[in-house]
Amino acid sequence: MYRAMDALEAAKQAHTTDDLPDDPALARLADVLRGMGSALVCYSGGVDSAFVLLVAHKVLGDRAIGMTAVSASLAPRERDGAIAIAKAIGARHELVDSNEIEDEGYAQNGVDRCFYCKSELYRIAAKKRVDWGMAFILNGTNTDDLGDYRPGLDAAREAEARSPLVEAALDKAEVRRLSKLLGLPVWDKPASACLSSRLPYGTRVTAERLHQIGELEEAIADLGIRQARVRWHALGEVAGTSGGAIARIEISKDEIARAFEHRDAIVARGMELGFAYVTLDLAGYRRGSHNEVLSGRSLRVLS
Repeated sequence: MYRAMDALEAAKQAHTTDDLPDDPALARLADVLRGMGSALVCYSGGVDSAFVLLVAHKVLGDRAIGMTAVSASLAPRERDGAIAIAKAIGARHELVDSNEIEDEGYAQNGVDRCFYCKSELYRIAAKKRVDWGMAFILNGTNTDDLGDYRPGLDAAREAEARSPLVEAALDKAEVRRLSKLLGLPVWDKPASACLSSRLPYGTRVTAERLHQIGELEEAIADLGIRQARVRWHALGEVAGTSGGAIARIEISKDEIARAFEHRDAIVARGMELGFAYVTLDLAGYRRGSHNEVLSGRSLRVLS
């Protein structure tokens, strides 16, 4: 099982100059990447983009560069993990500053927030692609992503970014299987969207709110809990108070009991960070829970 603290040591097993294993799906991906000649990989450290970077490095060598955009919406643990994995793979890895939070379209946090985020990412990537002499911009989109609501895919199309996993017809299960085959330690890493995804649509994205979310999730991860989301909900001003926020914490169902055992520590840290209430969502973690309320069913929030 994936543990961030072991990522660097385990990833050493993933870097080899040997030929790729004989696997038809892996061969398809290698052929796609080989035909590009060179590529800049938009690399977050998650399993999809890490897998693309690993295979691109094996096929293209120094003609493949991983680029990670660093901003307030990227949890420090995710940044550090991305650095460790890229270093162990042996791929060139560049950190670049991203300022999507300064875009009013992003800060307003509409249902198309990801479009503005990815537009900023691909704007930066387009410049770096030229600076570094790379032929293409790549992302980690797989075929399963095509059926979900993902405004970022529109930004990718506008930027003419390529999705080699889609071109090789690889879904998430195949990505994980092949990542494990190649010894990539993040093969079973849980999905991890940017911190802004923890804010309900229409609730403004601010650096302070992202800090609250990121720090509380960090504290929960330090307890050994692998899958947690801190959903931020505004209380607003009630009966003369100055308002505040609720931390609605989603934990994977098999870890809820563990989180409950540590409830005092979690609540204490949440209060330190300025949350008025710290709650545990008994429905457990589920991907994109804020999408559940697009029809109007939600905890109402203020911007």
